[in-house]
Amino acid sequence: MTSGREPLLRVAGAALAYRGTRVLEGVDLALDAGETLALLGPNGAGKTSLMRLVAGRLAPGAGRVLVAGGDPHRVRAARRAIGWVPQEIALYPRLSVAENLSVFAQLAGIARAERSRAVAAGLELCALTEAARRPVGLLSGGYQRRVNIAASLMARPRLVLLDEPTQGVDLHARAAIHAVLGRLREAGTALLVATHDFAEAERLADRVAILARGRIVVDGRLTDLLARIRADAPEHEVALAAPADAPAEALLRRTGFLPVDTGSTWRAGRLAGPPLDGAALLGALRGAGVPVAEIRIRAPGLEALYREALGEGITA
Repeated sequence: MTSGREPLLRVAGAALAYRGTRVLEGVDLALDAGETLALLGPNGAGKTSLMRLVAGRLAPGAGRVLVAGGDPHRVRAARRAIGWVPQEIALYPRLSVAENLSVFAQLAGIARAERSRAVAAGLELCALTEAARRPVGLLSGGYQRRVNIAASLMARPRLVLLDEPTQGVDLHARAAIHAVLGRLREAGTALLVATHDFAEAERLADRVAILARGRIVVDGRLTDLLARIRADAPEHEVALAAPADAPAEALLRRTGFLPVDTGSTWRAGRLAGPPLDGAALLGALRGAGVPVAEIRIRAPGLEALYREALGEGITA
């Protein structure tokens, strides 16, 4: 939070269970107007369930969720303050962009006399005016995702929830979506963005929350979190030219490295043994039979914080 006022979104001690299985437990979260919070966590951590609680689609089994001072599951005014952008494209493919937005404006309770104005504002905000008459089904995935966002904005929500908003789009489309989110933030809209993309989170977020096994394990301002982790040793990454055999793997692990993805890349937040510069480390590993193609040294980022919070063996 950035002020002493009551936040636009407050989640306090929220718990949720499905068929006797606990999905969320003791979740606390707050978000101010104009803030962007990136919600990170592995698959199955409870991110989408938490988003559904905030959207009012589900009621917590314990604790409470308040948006603009009201319970979104029970209070219509609180729900109207929320825009929900699901991961799936939730549009009518045979209707044009403008027709889709008009339908969603009607579903949002916008009076007939105000719908054309709401549609025009959504088209402008999401840079869709030129595509307004085109059927959604003929648009690229990036355009469809922007229409998906525009559909959530018809009632001018104060809080917008986005579940993986750039999944499956190219770099140009990603930049266009980020521009839309930037304009929303400048207008004072609060954004809660669930993402697996660390670079996206670093670019968009004021704050980051990491969810694991149904609990928030990290919550703080991005600048503060990165400053803390960057106060430690730089991060080392080894790219292998060939698969490491058992002795080479054992040496990498003793040195402090752990495999990333397929095992062709190994990464260490802190090296064991005496400090070595990149050239010396490269020579030592190659001399010991590790097929190293390249060593990269960089300041740790959000991905390093995520691994630290969840454990090196957990992936997004």
